[in-house]
Amino acid sequence: MILTILLIAFAIIVFIQFIYYIFIFGKFSFGKQTEANPKNLPISIIVCAKNEAENIKKYFSHLLTQNYPDYEIVLIDDASSDDTLELFEAYEKQYSNVKLVKVQNNEAFWSNKKWALTLGIKAAKNEYLVFTDADCYPTSNDWLLQISTQFSKEKTIVLGYGAYEKVKNSFLNKLIRFETLLSATQYFSWAKIGRPYMGVGRNLAYKRDEFFKVRGFQDHMKIRSGDDDLFVNQAATKDNTAILYTPQSFTLSEPKTTFKSWFYQKRRHTTTAKHYKLFDKFQLGLFFFSQFWFLILALVLLAFQFEWILVLTLIVVRYLFAWTSLGYAAAKLNEKDVMYWFPFIEIVLVFTFVNVYFRNLFSKPVHWK
Repeated sequence: MILTILLIAFAIIVFIQFIYYIFIFGKFSFGKQTEANPKNLPISIIVCAKNEAENIKKYFSHLLTQNYPDYEIVLIDDASSDDTLELFEAYEKQYSNVKLVKVQNNEAFWSNKKWALTLGIKAAKNEYLVFTDADCYPTSNDWLLQISTQFSKEKTIVLGYGAYEKVKNSFLNKLIRFETLLSATQYFSWAKIGRPYMGVGRNLAYKRDEFFKVRGFQDHMKIRSGDDDLFVNQAATKDNTAILYTPQSFTLSEPKTTFKSWFYQKRRHTTTAKHYKLFDKFQLGLFFFSQFWFLILALVLLAFQFEWILVLTLIVVRYLFAWTSLGYAAAKLNEKDVMYWFPFIEIVLVFTFVNVYFRNLFSKPVHWK
């Protein structure tokens, strides 16, 4: 009797997964990029940095060489203790389109990136803002050109893809990139459905009006993280949000090189998600719930060899539609190689996030630097 109930529950879980992978994620996986012509919109690139001198030396040139006629670069130094400020000052003197914003430590907003970004947004001379991080860089000189194609009178928020560099013979690198692929598939898909819920600050753009409509970061200023996803969760709608995933529009970041550092990063990101809108927390929770119980129930039913032919059939069918959906998404985001490891990576990822959840119950990670 108990095993029969578990089998029914397993079939329901597989059905939930089918809905997600085919009907929800399929909106992105099997859809097409909305094509539009480039627009000559004055753009301000905003980069907030705290103790990022080494990364700035490596990546700043990628921002200077954009194939775009009208843009400025707003560099925000958030009270750095290394050579970041000195580098920014030198760039401001050297390049006419570079503007420096110096942020002093403020007792009310101590080490708060949102406060620093707010000052940078107010200092920008242009209405269209493009955000990236000091430790990443655009994959092409047409990055701004690509972003400009998605802005229109209606579309004032553009969600881009922030990828990670590939490292040969590294399982951790594949794990990081698969998690990034899955996350992007989720937020791109929900945006296409009309329920945008997050974006990544490594590659995000919006019109300044959208920032002030929601009073900037004021409603979540005390939450140290979420300058990207909490803002999008609050400001994005089905009418004002576009997605962009052409290869020329990607940004790249150096991935974490140890499991410990990546795990801590995931702990920080997970604490932010609990502040999403109720529906967004529900759909994310239901998807993870279905992932976890798919694995657990499959193992239990196979261990008892209960209706094992039916169970195996459901397992195979589930992996076929999941692999197909994510495979198409991976091809669009240049992450096809991670899909060869899909079943194993998924298992590791699911149980990593279980660990993240329980660790965060008993201690809170520190945000920003």
